[in-house]
Amino acid sequence: MSRRSSRPQKSSARRRPSPSAAPHPRTAPDAPCPCGLPAGYADCCGRLHHGEASAPTAEKLMRSRYSAFVVRDEAYLLRTWHPRTRPRHLDFDAGLRWAGLEILETADGSTFHTTGTVTFRARYTEEGRPGELLEHSRFERHDGAWVYVTALDTD
Repeated sequence: MSRRSSRPQKSSARRRPSPSAAPHPRTAPDAPCPCGLPAGYADCCGRLHHGEASAPTAEKLMRSRYSAFVVRDEAYLLRTWHPRTRPRHLDFDAGLRWAGLEILETADGSTFHTTGTVTFRARYTEEGRPGELLEHSRFERHDGAWVYVTALDTD
């Protein structure tokens, strides 16, 4: 996911959350993984977030980045962002909750490719109102690992 903030629409304000901001939500190791795959969080995206494994495909990186937005893992999101497009930090919107991920299409991005794209729909609620983000994301291999580069136009 491309947002420098957890807000689905781009925000011109780039502010650090105050120290009194709500604590980051965490996923229990045995809970279903937010990415939508059948494994539990610890055996799925949790392994990637904790540096125990790396994403073998662009789609798996996309799924793990979505899960990182759910659990508000800024370090993982920045680590898996290409250096030429990576922001200095992320702002997480306390009123936004990610509610589901649907992968719509992938192109390339396998263990045999150096680039790939993933089109996805992410559902969310913001202050109780439902919404969705549709994005076509571009990924590249950088130093041997898949990284997010940018969002491409979905039109």
